Amino acid sequence: MVVALVLSVVAMTVIVGARYLAVSGVFAWLTKRRLPGFYEGRRTQIRQEIAWSLASAFIYAAPAGVLAWGWQTFGWTRIYSNVSDYTLWWLPASVLVYLLLHDSWFYWTHRLMHRPTVYKRMHAVHHASRNPTAWTAMSFHPWESITGAVLVPALVLLIPIHYGALLTVLLVMTLMGVTNHMGWELFPNWLVRGPAGRWLITASHHQRHHEKYLCNFGLYFRFWDRLCGTDRGLGEFGRDFRSVPPPPLPRS
Repeated sequence: MVVALVLSVVAMTVIVGARYLAVSGVFAWLTKRRLPGFYEGRRTQIRQEIAWSLASAFIYAAPAGVLAWGWQTFGWTRIYSNVSDYTLWWLPASVLVYLLLHDSWFYWTHRLMHRPTVYKRMHAVHHASRNPTAWTAMSFHPWESITGAVLVPALVLLIPIHYGALLTVLLVMTLMGVTNHMGWELFPNWLVRGPAGRWLITASHHQRHHEKYLCNFGLYFRFWDRLCGTDRGLGEFGRDFRSVPPPPLPRS
């Protein structure tokens, strides 16, 4: 039993790490094709991002591996495999519920991490990437990784979700995490600056957070930023912020 548990955690670590390297690698390649020279002078930054991200992969994978083992061995979690176990409309609705709850958790923990004492101990690692890249998405201090790693395991213990819907949630998490940090906008202008863009977060919105720090804290949706007065619109691309001093954090 212990061996199976360890193997589950190891397997999940390999999966999460490989997923990060594959997805970030594809978008880094795409960045080089679209913007030659974009990564020039950032070799050290990217090496650090990859190192922090692979450490984060283990932290994200460990609870997931434990729950995967518990699900298969003891029936832990509310994950189900038969679509007919719940009404059909819950299949897409569960994806939206998980994303809304994840976005809410992210917004408030992210704001907390910008308090000075918490920022220095947890979040400064991520903001070392003033100009983010496709490799930045999981570049976190271990303490920050823990705050991100606990939510989905908690949700699958509480809220029913089909395993296919859960995979969809994880796919959205991965793709938006990477594309929001690429340093250029992947999505078309009509989406980013149109009605949908007023509520959805893409790289243009998150870029402003890496520029100004104390704004644009959301992950998928802009409604918390709008509701709490922390939405500062869209950021700038093409400007090198590495030589620009970071904005001051609040005093308390």
